[in-house]
Amino acid sequence: MIITRATEYSIRAVLYLAEKYPAAVVPKEEICQAEGITPAFLTKILQPLIHRGLVRSKRGVSGGFALAQDPERITLLDVMDAVEEPILLNICLLEGKPCERECTCPVHDLWVEAREKLAEVFSRRTVADLVRERKRRQEQAKGQG
Repeated sequence: MIITRATEYSIRAVLYLAEKYPAAVVPKEEICQAEGITPAFLTKILQPLIHRGLVRSKRGVSGGFALAQDPERITLLDVMDAVEEPILLNICLLEGKPCERECTCPVHDLWVEAREKLAEVFSRRTVADLVRERKRRQEQAKGQG
């Protein structure tokens, strides 16, 4: 499984919005500057998150983006699922495509188990947990510098 750039940037944008929560709206330009994302790409990657109800947008001069839910309720897996980053590990795990070797393949069940464990890991931490961790690391880095 390779995390795409769109997924990575979506996670970064959601973490930034979580840091600002419960701000009504965070300007697009602020998110772009803070996270190193181009405006066009930010708009593109946030669309699935808006559609899934994790992020909301506001148009106009005072427009921007905000989390639509409390960051304590959003997991990393929620973000990944919203941007359609399936945890596959192997092509035989594609939804709707039966694996012709499932009955005889000794590895198939391991692929399934590994996928389930990855999903468990990504669902274990909320966006709020990750924001707290980022702040802790930033404070730690300041203390070392």
